[in-house]
Amino acid sequence: MIELDGRHLTLEQIEAVALGAGVEIAPAARARVERARQFVERKFAGGEAIYGVTTGFGRLANVRVSPADAVDLQLNLVRSHAAGTGDPLAIPFVRAAGVLRANSLSAGHSGIKPATLDLIVAMLARGVTPVVPSQGSVGASGDLAPLAHMTLVLIGEGEAYYDGQRLPGDVALGRGGLAPIQLGPKEGLALVNGTQVMTGIAALGVLRAERLAAAADIIGAMSLEAYLGSERVFDRRLNDLRPHPGQERVAANLRQLLAGSEIVQSHRECERVQDPYSFRCIPVVHGAVRDSIAHVRRVTEIEANSVTDNPLVFADDEEFISGGNFHGEPIALAIDFLKIAVSELASIAERRLYLLLNAADRELPLFLTRHVGLQSGLMLVQYTAAALVNENKGLGWPSSIDSIPTSAGQEDHVSMGMTSANALSHVLDNVEGALACELIGAATATDFRRPLRSGRGTQAAYAVTRDRIAPWTTDRPPAPDIEAARDLIRTGALLAAALQADIKL
Repeated sequence: MIELDGRHLTLEQIEAVALGAGVEIAPAARARVERARQFVERKFAGGEAIYGVTTGFGRLANVRVSPADAVDLQLNLVRSHAAGTGDPLAIPFVRAAGVLRANSLSAGHSGIKPATLDLIVAMLARGVTPVVPSQGSVGASGDLAPLAHMTLVLIGEGEAYYDGQRLPGDVALGRGGLAPIQLGPKEGLALVNGTQVMTGIAALGVLRAERLAAAADIIGAMSLEAYLGSERVFDRRLNDLRPHPGQERVAANLRQLLAGSEIVQSHRECERVQDPYSFRCIPVVHGAVRDSIAHVRRVTEIEANSVTDNPLVFADDEEFISGGNFHGEPIALAIDFLKIAVSELASIAERRLYLLLNAADRELPLFLTRHVGLQSGLMLVQYTAAALVNENKGLGWPSSIDSIPTSAGQEDHVSMGMTSANALSHVLDNVEGALACELIGAATATDFRRPLRSGRGTQAAYAVTRDRIAPWTTDRPPAPDIEAARDLIRTGALLAAALQADIKL
């Protein structure tokens, strides 16, 4: 059970909830929520003009609404903003958004009823997950359309998943032993304003990117070893002269992975001076990716513990302040940066695979087959990696540089962060696929170096790979092998093998 207080949620906790963990509200947070709600109700009863409580929304902010229509105002907002389209977001993404929404509301600056927050928490606990279309957010007042679809279920409308079924919202709530709420003044606005959907996708993406970066170091080490590449580029003295944290860390990782390698030792006195950049520059490229991921982690952690709806309630000061905390620019830029950075892992992996398949000068047969001509070997595995890298070039285009004004010009600059978030998942899939292709090539090239033993970490990675994927002795469809290699990366089995060999990545 993860306790929420609006201030200390970690990315690892977000992932835990995305995968099924439950949450509870910290007592101090609940007290803040109650205090803020009491303030909202006092101000509403006093008849003041409050944005989104006694006025319309967006361009309609100057249109007064009768207090008698306060409930209808909130209902109309939620219903009219549920304008999403496209395939539904995966359940883990929606659960990540749900815990982020609960965490932000727990800060006590949104003015919702405690019972509304309790229902969000209960839905996470009971496995009632709203069906949320993936398209429709421009990331201006946050993720208006996706959050509206999530909110529909709270009021017994929309659709939700429960126990593997897609059901009407009220039916899903009922099967989970829950009942819908009635929205009060400001609650609809508080629930649909915010960046939680794109931030939830970013949070899970950062963690996945970190694991892919670790896998890339392992696979890159295997490839360099099998290519008879030089390990001197990982020398501490060399990398200390360009002290980017990521570069120093990757160089240290490769030194550990290759420690004790008989393959490396076998060509130490060869006449080759330098390797191609995709081998020689592993610390630089992988390191830059790691530093980029670290930056995005910091931004995402801040966003995960931010209050991003509007207007915000400051009960202790007895004030409403209307601002722009809902704008998605911080997380939109970070997601675009992450897409671009992690794509480099696929790009350099494909180049290393290409070199392994065309390395006669390194005593490897063309396409890593013992029967060149009769067999094609891993020729098409590199084609697949190339196709994935090419696709990332389009997906990596930064959506945050675009802005299409909305709400009759009131929302005249938008972040488009959700577009980038949707693309991020595909980019990460493609990076995983390209690394899987390289892993197959690295293991196959290593077969040609036997009986020499690999390094401490690369031997462990080779062993777990060969447990799942048979050696390439005759042509066969590579697709099942690619999927098996992807599974090794995705499940963490490849990383776990290296860690069990006392490698600290």
